[in-house]
Amino acid sequence: MQLSSSSRAAAKRLASGPVLRARPLLRPAHDARRSYSSANADSLRPSSKGPVAPLAFVLGAALSGGLAYYLATSTRDEAEVRNRAGAELNNKYGSPQDFQKAIEELRQTFPAEGAVTTDVEDLEEHGFSENDYHPSSHPSVVVYPSSTEDVVKIVKTAVKHRMPVIPYSGATSLEGHFRAPAVGGICVDLSKMDKILEIHEADSDVVCQPGLRWMDLNETLKKKGIPLFFPLDPAPGATIGGMLSTGCSGTNAVRYGTAKAEWFLNATVVLPSGEVIKTRRRARKSSAGFDTTKLFIGAEGTLGIVTELTVRLAPLLPTNVAVVQFPDVRSATEAVIEVVNSGVGIQCVELCDDQFMRATNIYGMSTRKWPEKDSLFFKFQGPTPRALKETADIVKTITAKHGATGFSLARSDQEAHDLWMDRKNALYSSLAILPGARGWSTDVCVPVSRLPDLVYGTKKDLEEHGLLYTIVGHVGDGNFHALILFRDEEELKRTHEAVDRMVKRAIALDGTCTGEHGVGMGKRDYLYEELGEGTVELMKTIKRAVDPLNLFNPGKLYPDPEKRGVSKGDH
Repeated sequence: MQLSSSSRAAAKRLASGPVLRARPLLRPAHDARRSYSSANADSLRPSSKGPVAPLAFVLGAALSGGLAYYLATSTRDEAEVRNRAGAELNNKYGSPQDFQKAIEELRQTFPAEGAVTTDVEDLEEHGFSENDYHPSSHPSVVVYPSSTEDVVKIVKTAVKHRMPVIPYSGATSLEGHFRAPAVGGICVDLSKMDKILEIHEADSDVVCQPGLRWMDLNETLKKKGIPLFFPLDPAPGATIGGMLSTGCSGTNAVRYGTAKAEWFLNATVVLPSGEVIKTRRRARKSSAGFDTTKLFIGAEGTLGIVTELTVRLAPLLPTNVAVVQFPDVRSATEAVIEVVNSGVGIQCVELCDDQFMRATNIYGMSTRKWPEKDSLFFKFQGPTPRALKETADIVKTITAKHGATGFSLARSDQEAHDLWMDRKNALYSSLAILPGARGWSTDVCVPVSRLPDLVYGTKKDLEEHGLLYTIVGHVGDGNFHALILFRDEEELKRTHEAVDRMVKRAIALDGTCTGEHGVGMGKRDYLYEELGEGTVELMKTIKRAVDPLNLFNPGKLYPDPEKRGVSKGDH
């Protein structure tokens, strides 16, 4: 119902007058009877003037409805602000004296040598990373648990003394995931919890601890002659627990998806209360209630510390590698779309731009000299040599339709390995084009059809600002990586600004600020814009319910309140 300005003014006068004094919403029955005096009763009797009573009723109803509307709308914004202000994440922690008591308690709980350390070098190692350029921030103490029970003891000490808890494992993340807050905290280094607990070959799954590295898992399966592997392939040193927590993926995502697919069947988690839960049993599928495993995938250690996992394995199939050049990125992308939609066995398909191919030649570790053109690296997959050959033939035909040249198919396993290593050497190759430089690596992701727009826009922007770069992308799922080179603080500043523009460009193309690196402290400012206010506030609601003291990995994932209001969720 809409009110005219005069009606709103009248409603406001009524709201400020004695008519609306605070009173109980409900009265006992005897009070209600006493409230009607004879005078009240007379005034409520029907009038003998026919139409006047109905008119009075209509006007009264209109005024009542208008008054209710005015009061609701005039206080809604104020109430919303109050609710939000009271709903922000806690940032009040124990005093330095409290933290010292916690450290002493941890030393008593874990008396073994090296289990608890405050050594300056250890603290620096756990609060700094060579992989990113976010501010370093050291924990107050590092503790090395060896079991779920150990983690429970650490968490209970943290709660008792109001001390933040920062999970740590492979330290390969690129967005500052394991930085301690400014006040310090307990770094829980899970690297000693790296055991394979059970291998179920018949069920194609493994039960393991979170500190196990994915490459070590696959190497163990290979040595045991088990023809299965864990297909998620992020950085070589990444651990299974960290992969779950960041929602990672890698070059295999076009075939196997990401950590947010069904690769993690269950997780044992220590909650911020110290309670231990197991998210589900080991069955391959379940429709029993919420999928609480996924609650912790991508939560970046802010909701719980994972201490045990069951992961799915996939059949290890033969592969082969091919490389082909294109006149431009758009032609390459259109070819990939057709190849993927054809249903042939593609395990990986990587876009490497002309700058990357030039860097590979400069690096000099390749077995060949590459044409310095936008190129695609394919990894084919199939159960037999015949299946691999059919896939290669189909891909060669499709790519030729889109202007590809120089299709090169490996003729042996060793040649396939050598070709793929040219893609895997991306970091070292890229650094070779500017000796003495450092590199800022970041990722975004867009719908595959929009990838050329993102690549062209980013290349133009970087060149206009005088920054050297290489671009590689998991083009089969629209994931895009740029390594931007810089030599000094001024170039670092320009690089940071370029990354900001690249992220906003991706979001404008209906994409995401991160396809696989995670949010951490580096990308959290973009979440209101990408996800919308309602979604972010729902995430914070879950965080407050599970971790009301905000002890687990504070300062990551959830954006600060001043970033609110960028988007209302209209995507």
